[in-house]
Amino acid sequence: MNSRMKTTPPTELSAQLARLGLHLTSQQLDDFIARATKQRWAPRTLLEQLARQELEDRARRGLERRLRRSKLGRFKVMVDFDWNWPKKIDRSLLESAFTLEFIAEGRNLLLLGANGLGKTMIAKNIAHGAVLAGYSVLFTTATELLDQLDVDSPELRRRRLRHYSSPHLLCVDEVGYLSYDEHAADLLYSVINVRYEARRSILLTTNLAFKNWNSVFPNATCIATLLDRLTHHAEVTVIEGGSYRVRESEQEAAARKARRASPSP
Repeated sequence: MNSRMKTTPPTELSAQLARLGLHLTSQQLDDFIARATKQRWAPRTLLEQLARQELEDRARRGLERRLRRSKLGRFKVMVDFDWNWPKKIDRSLLESAFTLEFIAEGRNLLLLGANGLGKTMIAKNIAHGAVLAGYSVLFTTATELLDQLDVDSPELRRRRLRHYSSPHLLCVDEVGYLSYDEHAADLLYSVINVRYEARRSILLTTNLAFKNWNSVFPNATCIATLLDRLTHHAEVTVIEGGSYRVRESEQEAAARKARRASPSP
């Protein structure tokens, strides 16, 4: 009687590996077997190689998934940031934020400053670092967040609130650029409060001092409580100076003028 085990056909084996979640090995089965045969891997070596490539593939797919879900979009990297341009900036605090300790501690980071000073650039770079470190991140503008929550269906609102409450880091950009009604303040409070209770971090940018938030949410009764929860476990930093974008526009205009003035060869 033949005691050898029956060999599973390659296509069936590939399907079984896929069902076990070994997707890379399933897709590259022939190549994997060929390498194992050529290099005469011992059984333990074969298993080690299989585990290593699957873990690396899962890490890669996890990173791609987190980047996709973060909705960060395109942004300039911090190497392009001119720390000497702002008249006031707490560089040590911001560089400390890139260690991501504030996320591990469940603290918030609040960036205040006029338009064009790089708040969004800094926020996106910190958020990107968090994604690379394995944290779940969601980047949104204040307007988009409020529009998403301002729905008639209570169930849909609850689902969307869970969407904003679940990431390790929620980035809310451009608070103060538009004005809203008092109902919008209640919606923003609901996000801040649920994350406050769960000790999940918020990275928020605004062009207004907190004392002026009543101009963004006029007649809202929850502003004081909202700000209390937002700033309770938070680092707050103010950036002051002229707009980068205005400076870049002036530099580009000067360069074009110089090119027009230079004689043709």
